[in-house]
Amino acid sequence: MAGLLGTASGAAILASRLFPSHPSKSSSFFPPPAPGLCSRRKFYGGIGVALHKGRSQFRVSISNVATDISPAEEQKLAASKESQRPVYPFAAIVGQDEMKLCLLLNVIDPKIGGVMIMGDRGTGKSTTVRSLVDLLPEIKVVAGDAFNSDPEDAEVQGPEVREKLMRGEELPTISTKINMVDLPLGATEDRVCGTIDIEKALTEGVKAFEPGLLAKANRGILYVDEVNLLDDHLVDVLLDSAASGWNTVEREGISISHPARFILIGSGNPEEGELRPQLLDRFGMHAQVGTVKDAELRVKIVEERARFDRNPKEFRESYKAEQEKLQEQIASARNSLSSVTIDHELRVKISKVCAELNVDGLRGDIVTNRAARALAALKGRDKVIAEDIATVIPNCLRHRLRKDPLESIDSGVLVIEKFYEVFG
Repeated sequence: MAGLLGTASGAAILASRLFPSHPSKSSSFFPPPAPGLCSRRKFYGGIGVALHKGRSQFRVSISNVATDISPAEEQKLAASKESQRPVYPFAAIVGQDEMKLCLLLNVIDPKIGGVMIMGDRGTGKSTTVRSLVDLLPEIKVVAGDAFNSDPEDAEVQGPEVREKLMRGEELPTISTKINMVDLPLGATEDRVCGTIDIEKALTEGVKAFEPGLLAKANRGILYVDEVNLLDDHLVDVLLDSAASGWNTVEREGISISHPARFILIGSGNPEEGELRPQLLDRFGMHAQVGTVKDAELRVKIVEERARFDRNPKEFRESYKAEQEKLQEQIASARNSLSSVTIDHELRVKISKVCAELNVDGLRGDIVTNRAARALAALKGRDKVIAEDIATVIPNCLRHRLRKDPLESIDSGVLVIEKFYEVFG
């Protein structure tokens, strides 16, 4: 007993040193305690919890973890970015235009709902997706928030930020690039969703929540390589979050929810297994990637890759101008997207194509409209034309046609035939 008490007192001293009382540095969901009531605060896993005697309810807040960045820290951050593994430039990808277009359209309008990339092994699927990092635009986030909360949109704000806004507090904001999070096949459910320490919750009344990958991916991109090999329980988690835009962690009567709106990008080889239809339908677009057959093109790809492996920095510099031009094009398209219109007649024809192809639900109609508007914005136009729809409609519908799980996904021929039949 004495040993346990000694350990507890030592932990208390350590906690007081690690987490000194700074009301301005952390925030809480609680009003100040009434006179005569004893109040304590526990810190664990980024959570500050106030405990009041005589109350049995669990109450929780997430303390700020980021502060203003000094110039010295900025230099260190820049140096660490330079020392990271170099990424192959997006502009240097040879061929695979369908895959590249689907990725760019999702960056311009994240509400399209992501893209599923299926194709032969060794065709540059993962390389292309990861090369997208350099092109991602900046967004405004609340400084120090674990969920990349938008200071203006309540739909993608964490619980602490919403509480601060209700109290009328001013939120410090910073600009940061859209985040890309890799979901490894071997990830545990706790690592994906976040975890709660049940023992501390039961013994000390502390809701200790550690945000997971879904929290990190909020307002960003969640990439799953070999998504068709993902365990079923993780597929269920992704389906739930993709459907609602929120992630809820339920453990022994304790519930914590946070926003989880992300662009879901998956890649895989169809020879290794097909996706469950429920998950396949959650991807806004579907891109098929094939092995390049042209000998000259294959030689060019091999030579470019050899150049990159020999001197990545020099290779990236040679494509810097093209990358910057593409970044400007994406930024311009995102800014003009809201002003792009699509005629009612074209909307009706899109829905007629979906109806005659027996596409289940209305997700196909919605995604086709959004993708066509994003393509028009990318081309610098403020109005959608039939050509835009013809370009994107196979990618938006072909993975929604399969009725028999044993059938393969249509190549897009059926969709194109129906398009020209309806559009003339």
